[in-house]
Amino acid sequence: MTNQSAAKFHEGHDDLSEVSKVSLWQILALGAVIVAMYLPILIGLVQDWYLDDNYSHGFLIIPISVWLIWRKRDDLRKIPLVTCKWGLLVIVGSLLLFIVGTAGAEYFTTRVSMLGLVFGIALYLAGYKWVREVWFAFFFLIFMIPLPYIIYYTATFPLQLLGSKIAAGVLGVIGIPHFRQGDIIHLPDNYSLEVAEACSGLRSLVTLAALGALLAYLTQNVKWKAMVLFVAALPIAIAANIFRICVTAIGAYGISREIAEDFIHELSGTIVFMFSLICLLILSSLLKANEMKGDDFKGKT
Repeated sequence: MTNQSAAKFHEGHDDLSEVSKVSLWQILALGAVIVAMYLPILIGLVQDWYLDDNYSHGFLIIPISVWLIWRKRDDLRKIPLVTCKWGLLVIVGSLLLFIVGTAGAEYFTTRVSMLGLVFGIALYLAGYKWVREVWFAFFFLIFMIPLPYIIYYTATFPLQLLGSKIAAGVLGVIGIPHFRQGDIIHLPDNYSLEVAEACSGLRSLVTLAALGALLAYLTQNVKWKAMVLFVAALPIAIAANIFRICVTAIGAYGISREIAEDFIHELSGTIVFMFSLICLLILSSLLKANEMKGDDFKGKT
């Protein structure tokens, strides 16, 4: 390297460092503004995570998203930071969502606007290539936001009916006398098992969807396989919840209703979730193994 080339290299390196410092201060300043503007929303969000078991996984979402960006740090250093004007459009749209959501006291809209604002700022300051490298870290943040109540209750009742209907069919196959009335399964000795909202399977479905998305991103290189793994969280969660209902009914009929309502019901929830997670891991391994076999076949031909 000649002296002239070395001078140009150091000059370019200094310019890049200066840009990085400016971007860092911009991020810190804008981060402080976002926290101040969204502080009441953040407090309410944390309260939902703490009080609602359906979204207790929300505490893990932000640390995982930060880790997803951190693991890409070597690749991100190679991408020049350039401003992208499309980020301004996302920022303006997010601020409009914030205004509309605040005026209508709609929590979901204001919370989504917060994620949109963070994404828009990153797009504007770092550029399209930088954001594309870590797009999933931004997408994953959506799993920390509770579903709107209208969607939650719309999805809960059909899941209650589906779970009770299939569970009643399973009980009939194994010979346990019962009578189903809506989401209530009546057993002998005047015992009724109600598939309540908490037992609809939506709780495990939301958490498994987050896990399925993360697992698909980390383990699958083929897009359709990643989508299969992500979508598989839905039937796995439903099947696992039906199994939980059947186990509780069998325990109430074969052992005692007290044990079924307390020990079996609570323990089965943990077991069923672990079973669902294992199913996702097995499916992920099968999809990955099939991909590796395909690569080996191509290498031999």
